[in-house]
Amino acid sequence: MKCSFCKINIEKGKGKMYVKKSGQKLYFCSGKCEKNMLKLKRKARETKWTEEYKKEKEVKK
Repeated sequence: MKCSFCKINIEKGKGKMYVKKSGQKLYFCSGKCEKNMLKLKRKARETKWTEEYKKEKEVKK
């Protein structure tokens, strides 16, 4: 499975699963990703160290 924020693969038995009230499941590889998405409400596209940001920048070049 992949982290819901940074899109890095998570090993089996590692990471954290968060279930929203709506029933949506979110998987996180670290507390850093969890805090950025849930508490700070950041978007992965705008956060420089995520895979989504890197892919977006490659397309624009």
